Amino acid sequence: MLMEEITTKEFNELKHTIKTVIIPVGSIEAHGPHLPLATDLYTIYEICKLVAKEIKVLIAPPIYYGLCRSTKDMPGTISIKGEVLKIFLLNIISEFYRQDFKNFFILSGHAGITHHAYLIDAAEIFIEKHRDAKFFVANIYELLVPILREISISEKDSHAGEWETSLILYFKPELVKNEAFEDYPNFPKFRVVAEKEKYWSSGIWGNPLKASKNKGKILAEKLAGILINYIKALEKE
Repeated sequence: MLMEEITTKEFNELKHTIKTVIIPVGSIEAHGPHLPLATDLYTIYEICKLVAKEIKVLIAPPIYYGLCRSTKDMPGTISIKGEVLKIFLLNIISEFYRQDFKNFFILSGHAGITHHAYLIDAAEIFIEKHRDAKFFVANIYELLVPILREISISEKDSHAGEWETSLILYFKPELVKNEAFEDYPNFPKFRVVAEKEKYWSSGIWGNPLKASKNKGKILAEKLAGILINYIKALEKE
């Protein structure tokens, strides 16, 4: 159930039968010359919708913005500070908790390590004060890794590469441009650098030329199935 589409009366009735809230988190970030800036939001949000077709969950309106470190200087990337993201997410969680929801799935389509750390931190801070709350925090890449192995997509493939392009070809084919090419970043190991575009100018991390709509369908359906199992397990606790 998409929260943004229901009335206050429907919400009041649903909260007695639905146990879990999913909060999709994305980013507005450069994804090469072939994918839309909201790729990270579109992928995870559409997968959440597949989950909601199979089991009773409430899908919260998504958070479009995230912390984008490596792509920050690329055209179109709108990054927010990690503390802003954490406080905003904490506020959202608190409001759902006030409405009697206690199971939270925070699912991010953006897999940046620093971004992800702030999502976990928000859950940690909340659960310290509210021990009856339950959290599942994951990003799309770590959830997809076992599926990537199954369909022979390299685990080195990442941002705007084969799997991400495949998902957008499946969910939003009209937004994919025919300008993809294979590329990888070349950041010096263990360094934090100011001129990030010097080491990664394309925004592509992998080979989107291998992407296909069929691969996107397989990835989406398998990931939805994995999430359904995690939700069922958490609700049984």
